[in-house]
Amino acid sequence: MITLVTGGARSGKSSFGESLLKSELEVLYIATSIPFDEEMKDRVRKHRDQRPSHWHTLESYKNFQAEFEKILGSNITYDGVIVDCITIMISNILLENLSDDGNDDYNLIEQKVIFEIDNLIKGLRNFDCKTVIVTNEVGSGIVPENKLSREFRDIAGRVNQRLAKEADEVYLVVSGIPVRIKGE
Repeated sequence: MITLVTGGARSGKSSFGESLLKSELEVLYIATSIPFDEEMKDRVRKHRDQRPSHWHTLESYKNFQAEFEKILGSNITYDGVIVDCITIMISNILLENLSDDGNDDYNLIEQKVIFEIDNLIKGLRNFDCKTVIVTNEVGSGIVPENKLSREFRDIAGRVNQRLAKEADEVYLVVSGIPVRIKGE
């Protein structure tokens, strides 16, 4: 079963997503962040400190098929998997594919993102356990001022639609309050 948890920045979506797996013994936490600066390192530390210390962590935002094959081949079984966060994953793929000259093919970049998302979903289904995917709702604000931000918002919006379609249940978290918008 896949549960998608979405919401705005600092809405409580990660905490809620983690709470859905608190009763599970063996949990794989897939962290998609690459902490380049002190502020991001601090955010990663805070996220790590708030989750149970016995959870296993995989730091990755692409090439999930190879990562999952290693895990499944190791005979480790998980009761739950959480992916936090899809929009950070999209941002990483977007930034690593930008050209130096500014002539970026955003359609090609989006295809790369979709490829990774599809492999992620396919791989998560192979675990046959409770799965939580956390993402940001980015379409509720103003239209961004620059092209890169608009492209990011558009790609993230389409990816979120794809994930919501695949998910068995979807929650929107607003001010720390989860509201079920799909599923029982």
